[in-house]
Amino acid sequence: MAAKQILLITGGNTGLGYEAVKALMQSSTPYEILMGSRSVDKGEQAVAKLKQEVPQSPSTTTVVQADISSDSSIEKLVDTIKSKFAKLDILINNAGASFDGEIQSGRMSIREAWNSSWDTNVAGTQVLTTSVMPLLFASSNPRLMFMTSGTSSLIETEELEKMPIARLNAAPGAGWPKADLVNPVTCYRSTKTGLNMLFREWVKILRNDHVKVWAISPGFLATNLAGVGAEQLRKMGAQDPSIGGNFIKDVVEGKHDRDVGKIIRSTMVQPY
Repeated sequence: MAAKQILLITGGNTGLGYEAVKALMQSSTPYEILMGSRSVDKGEQAVAKLKQEVPQSPSTTTVVQADISSDSSIEKLVDTIKSKFAKLDILINNAGASFDGEIQSGRMSIREAWNSSWDTNVAGTQVLTTSVMPLLFASSNPRLMFMTSGTSSLIETEELEKMPIARLNAAPGAGWPKADLVNPVTCYRSTKTGLNMLFREWVKILRNDHVKVWAISPGFLATNLAGVGAEQLRKMGAQDPSIGGNFIKDVVEGKHDRDVGKIIRSTMVQPY
């Protein structure tokens, strides 16, 4: 039996991350899946649920505490992986946050929400990626993935007809203040556009090395990321999160190697 590949996915206990772990557990390829979760208890609950949903799997899933907004959490995580495995084959930078709704509701100020968003979606991702790089270099076939968004494309901000992006690009009525939006995304999509540049920098940095790098745009999925609610998102055309989970698994297992170094959707390269 082939040795298990060591895989770390941040934000793996819920939403898209959970579905990615589930898809990997259903694969015939064996993985040692490190489910990164800010809360170990919530991670353990997710693993228990996964074991019920996928009772027979060649893979092993364990929880690791991973708060990418905390340098000490990242340091402990890297030390754990180094001491137990001495390498990391796959890093999936999935952890992300959206605080636009918190601004709209008044629970956070604009500055608080924007700083928190950039800290999680970009800065924390950069700190973790840099910290685990020696472990990725210790792998014979390392893969590095950044979870971006279909809302992050600059050129597609001009799309006013094709749904669902046209809905996000539609201009509100004249006057100030503007009416509250059903799904506010200004902060979130800005950070994901920033993440795209971070991804491109890693493509450049690793061009002469053996680390394969992608940014994955999983599609419009009915998760609770934006706080809108899965059912409301489904009414807006969102797909089941399992579709995104299986897409991530396909990238892990080499089905999108032809598009290494690019931002990819399941059926195309996403325009910048």
